[in-house]
Amino acid sequence: MLYLPSVAGANAADSAAAKRVTRAGEAGMKHRMTSPATLRSLLVFCGSRTGHDPAQAALAEALGVLLAAHGVTLVYGGGGVGLMGITARAALAAGGSVIGIIPRALMTAEIAQAGLTEMHVVETLHERKALMHLKADAILALPGSIGTLDELFESMTWRELGIHDKPIWLLGANAYWAPLVALLEHIAAQGYAPPDLPRLATALPDLAALAALLPPLAERLSATIVIGHS
Repeated sequence: MLYLPSVAGANAADSAAAKRVTRAGEAGMKHRMTSPATLRSLLVFCGSRTGHDPAQAALAEALGVLLAAHGVTLVYGGGGVGLMGITARAALAAGGSVIGIIPRALMTAEIAQAGLTEMHVVETLHERKALMHLKADAILALPGSIGTLDELFESMTWRELGIHDKPIWLLGANAYWAPLVALLEHIAAQGYAPPDLPRLATALPDLAALAALLPPLAERLSATIVIGHS
């Protein structure tokens, strides 16, 4: 594991880069839309608990395997608990690359995952979110709580403001995100947001739908990887 504490030069550079991303966003900078051919890293927001539905944990594990198979680096919050840890460990076990970004204050609460390809330790949640966006080509939310929603809504807000145009996807078993999609549609219908607000984040029906958006499988793996439906 490459461990990069915030006092080290590498992480100091990351911190400065994260601040540049924020400043660039305030100036209205817009990134090009990611395509499957250029998608090399996926930022995943998800819960620090596993929840009551075993299908969500199974989905998180399958996601980690899928990303490794497609050669897509997992970027996430660096924790070893809940769906966060399940996804990261599955990706690592399948031979994938995983980048964790965690605030120093949460290294104990979220039990920083050992053995990551890279672990970046930052000082604030703001730095964490900015650096996660900087290192990712697209964004995916799995089930989680208000921390996951905070990260998701900030990503959606930045996209609406033109700070980035990276795709944002929602993925959860048993229609987990349906109430959120309905809420976004309600907000738009009430006139508090543009009509296209719900389109800032696309709800995917299953893992196979995500697989279609990722780079093609390596030829040596294409005959052995089977994508199930959640």
